[in-house]
Order: sequence, then C-alpha cells, then structure tokens
Amino acid sequence: MKKNVVQTNDAPRPIGPYSQAIRVSGGVTVYLSGQIGLNPATMEMATGVEEQAQQVFSNLKAVAATSGGSLNDIVKLNVYLTDLSNFEKVNTIMATHFDAPYPARAAIGVAALPRGGLVEVDGVLVLAE
Repeated sequence: MKKNVVQTNDAPRPIGPYSQAIRVSGGVTVYLSGQIGLNPATMEMATGVEEQAQQVFSNLKAVAATSGGSLNDIVKLNVYLTDLSNFEKVNTIMATHFDAPYPARAAIGVAALPRGGLVEVDGVLVLAE
C-alpha cells in the first residue's frame, strides 16, 4: 500500500506534522484531516461558530475536490465542538453543503481545538471506482 498526499492551496496549509488528506493507492478511499475555520489565504480564524463552520466545509470541499471527489462522496464525518449548544447551528450549515443521503456522522464535545477553534470536522471520502 502506498499513501498519496493530497495538498491544495485552497485549504489551510497544515499547522503540524500531518497532510490535508491521504489517498490510499490502489483504492478509492481518501482520509480527510480535520479542518478548522482557518481562511487559507490569510491563515486567520473566522469569527464565531457559524462563520467557522462555513469555512470548515469550504476547506473540506477544496481538499475533496483536489482528491478527485466532492463533499457528497464523504461517507463518514466526525464533528468536534467546544460547545455542544452549537450543534444545531453547525447542523444547519452542514445541510447546505451536502445532499441526501447524508454521510454517517458523530458529533463530539471537546474541551478545546487548535487555534481557539469552535468547530473541527474530519472525514472519510470514497471515490467512484
């Protein structure tokens, strides 16, 4: 098995020792690293949970496109929230970025996220064979 790095300037550059995504060679699976609400042009955090959620899904969309897919190819998402009372706000924004059938998903409350983020999302994308 060979791991192929997926990298785009349309999503924030990694802020640690990780790749934006890894596509497994010989397969159709892409593992998307967690995205927070960083603007890729400025590397500044969006303000507020709704703006951060919009940026998160824009970032994931860019990485998915560079991988050869789209958000609708995502089969599994993990959503990390520093305040679970923001669950409905993130749900509403997520619904504008995906079509049914929606991916499987977990929503997890966490104490903190990098750069003071309020929401982070990672996922698994499966491309057409």
